Amino acid sequence: MFECFEAYITPKVDLTKEQLRYMCSLATVRKVRRRQLLVKEGEVCRHKIFISKGLLRTYRLKDDGNEYIMRFSPENSWNVDHESYNNQTPTKYNVDALEDSELLLWSKEDFDELIAAIPAIRAFSDRIKESSYDASQERVLMNISYTAEEKYEDFITSFPDIFRRVPLHMVASYLGVSRETLTRVRQARFKQQKDN
Repeated sequence: MFECFEAYITPKVDLTKEQLRYMCSLATVRKVRRRQLLVKEGEVCRHKIFISKGLLRTYRLKDDGNEYIMRFSPENSWNVDHESYNNQTPTKYNVDALEDSELLLWSKEDFDELIAAIPAIRAFSDRIKESSYDASQERVLMNISYTAEEKYEDFITSFPDIFRRVPLHMVASYLGVSRETLTRVRQARFKQQKDN
C-alpha cells in the first residue's frame, strides 16, 4: 500500500527517503469494505485520507431520502472535508466506500506535525487545497450554467474511469439531474453517434 503512495507522491514532492519514511510512519493503514461508512454527517472529519486502491464518495443525505453526491475519490486521490477538518467542527457530509478500498489516514495532529517539519509537504498540501477549491468552483459553475447534456459530456470526458465504475443513479446525483433526464441524454447521445 505504501508503494502506491510513494509512486504517487515522489514525482509531486521533493522528499528525502527519510522524510518519506517519516510521512509513511505517521499514516494509519485501513482496509474498508464496499458500502462501509468512513465519516458520518455530524461527526468531525479527523483524518486526511489517501486512496491507494478503491473508490470513495462524499455525499449528503436529505430528509426526503435523496442523495446528493459531492465528489468521487478514486485511487491516487485525497478525501477530506476541509471545513470540518480545519475547524474541527461537524461535517455536513457522509463518506463511504463504493468498492473495497485500501486507505492511508493521517490524523490532523500528525499531519500538522508533518507540515511543520517538512516545508515541501506544506507546499504540497496547499496545492491540493487550491486544486480542491478550483474543482469546487468549476462544479458550481457547471451546476448553474451547463445543460444536462453539457454536464454529462464534461463528466464522461473528465472522469471516464469513474463513469465505468459507478451506477447511473450516482452519476445522475453527482450531475444534479434526475435519472430519467440522464437516460434521455444518454439515449440522444447514442442516437447521434449512431447517425454519424
